[in-house]
Amino acid sequence: MHLPYQRGRLHDLADDPAAYDSVLVSVTEEALGRLTPDGSLEHPAAVLDVGDTSLGVTSLLALAWRRTGDARLPAAVRRSLAFHLRERVFTRDNPGSAHLRIRDSGLPYARYALEEGARPVGDWPSTVWALLQAVDLLDLAEGLVEDTPRAELRDLAHGYWRWLTEATLFNPQEAGNQAIGCVVGGLMLARHLPATQGKLVRSRALRLYTDGIRARRVRDRGALLPPEHGGAYDNNYGPISLSFLAQAHRVSGEPVFAQDGDVLARYLDARLTAGGFDVGGPRYSEQHCGFEAVLGLRRFGARIGSDLGRYRGDSRWGRHATGPDGALDGHFAFMLVWQIQDTARWHRTPGTTPVRHRLRAGTVSVAFDDRMTPSLVEAAGTWLLPAAVNRQHGFGPVVDGFLLSRPMGEVRVRDVESEGLTAKLVSKPVVTPDHVLRHVRSLYVTDGTALWTTVAVERLDGNPYLLAGMPYAAADGDRVRRVAEAEVASAGTLRLTHPGTGAADRFDARSRTTQEEAAFALAADPRGYGNPDEGWRHLVATSAYEAGPAPGAPQELHVFAVRHGTPGPFAPVLERVPEGLTIRTEVFTALIGNPAGDARGEPEVWIRRR
Repeated sequence: MHLPYQRGRLHDLADDPAAYDSVLVSVTEEALGRLTPDGSLEHPAAVLDVGDTSLGVTSLLALAWRRTGDARLPAAVRRSLAFHLRERVFTRDNPGSAHLRIRDSGLPYARYALEEGARPVGDWPSTVWALLQAVDLLDLAEGLVEDTPRAELRDLAHGYWRWLTEATLFNPQEAGNQAIGCVVGGLMLARHLPATQGKLVRSRALRLYTDGIRARRVRDRGALLPPEHGGAYDNNYGPISLSFLAQAHRVSGEPVFAQDGDVLARYLDARLTAGGFDVGGPRYSEQHCGFEAVLGLRRFGARIGSDLGRYRGDSRWGRHATGPDGALDGHFAFMLVWQIQDTARWHRTPGTTPVRHRLRAGTVSVAFDDRMTPSLVEAAGTWLLPAAVNRQHGFGPVVDGFLLSRPMGEVRVRDVESEGLTAKLVSKPVVTPDHVLRHVRSLYVTDGTALWTTVAVERLDGNPYLLAGMPYAAADGDRVRRVAEAEVASAGTLRLTHPGTGAADRFDARSRTTQEEAAFALAADPRGYGNPDEGWRHLVATSAYEAGPAPGAPQELHVFAVRHGTPGPFAPVLERVPEGLTIRTEVFTALIGNPAGDARGEPEVWIRRR
């Protein structure tokens, strides 16, 4: 089976002007064929996310007219704008809304669902999207839309802004992407208002960003990130936030948006594997966006000098939103307008600067979490997630059912590059169940095609083994295929175990259940509103590679050595030397320094090709 949402790399889509003109031609033909007598451009089957969508298609037609001069478009734009102004502007409070600060304000808003009282929780973001569609059309309307409807549209956009920032609580869903989108709407609207009004709206937008978003950032892996539905980062919404930050910087020139975008971009670059795969988030684990991410990934990838476009988006939404039948939907159309107007192009080569929470070379990568435990391992096009044992999740030594991966104190990291090899040594103090402090030293080495992991720890009682990952997915062209095994070799014994009970809190990689489905099944709230990251942490056990101790290790140590990515025998030679532990494999020789480290306590490591 294939994962439904993670597909091709977004930078594989052509982004030159001719390619975008082709997209607009396609949009034009479909929209003109759909345009109803009353002027609606909505997808005929749309029920949710519908209140702004006709206006979104209208803005695309306005952009198409600017670029192609198609004589059929002015009349269509005017008719569809008239439809929105007449049929899709709501000024009476939606029954059931819980976020109003001023009742019966009479200010306009857009509905998530047109029916009264139907899911009013979605009205806030729908109004943000409607504001953005409106200001896009205002930017494009000169010479296309007559003065009276243009003035009405400008007043409507200002009303949307006031409803979002006065009549309701700001950012009621605690969704960073929505909140930054609202700020962008204010910044773009300000340019269309009289000078005094525009200055007030701009200053209010910047203040909302500073006080309502930036001051509430959440820390993860050393980065401060805009909060997303109660968490730090979400696979669907995080890249969308990056696009909003890119547009905020484009239209305002304010350095803060570029600075915060750089932080988010570097964070995303670190957690994203070489093949563009990622999981996790407080709203969606595996549902990836498509064209909505392009602007941010493209602009900030160039800024930080890395190939952020490797992100595996949902290519069904590679150009614009579509309905289940694949037909055009106006949802998020403003993002397509912005990326077509933007002149930045993809940076397609990886960054070369060592990053604390990432090891990457060639087709191999390891993403590390806050505790410097691998959160994703990629080798030979296969991705492994942290496995779970006895409710403990991670990669590391296990003794008597206890996983030694949670640090008790400072985690120290040393990066090394030598002769085409890239390595990272992670030195982590941990405490065993009997309160004995141990030093777990994990060396990760790659030549760009395989990953060697060597873990050394003071000798343990019992029968320890290394929890070495749960095989989960593999690249399959422009799709991602579920798997239940990977190319793994071990110096000691190796077994692939499966919990196999069918219980919700045990995940068997051989099943057809996805990580997201399993996570939501254990989340506290309904699917779509719960926290799948939190749900996943409730897993008791998963499928797992378990590697036994390597033979020939010094008597005072347990050493585990595994290789991901290439087949064949694996028999590293281990030797105790005064400086620490040497490892000789078929490709390299490395030294893991003694637990005490150098004169400053920093871990010591060197590596060379054999």
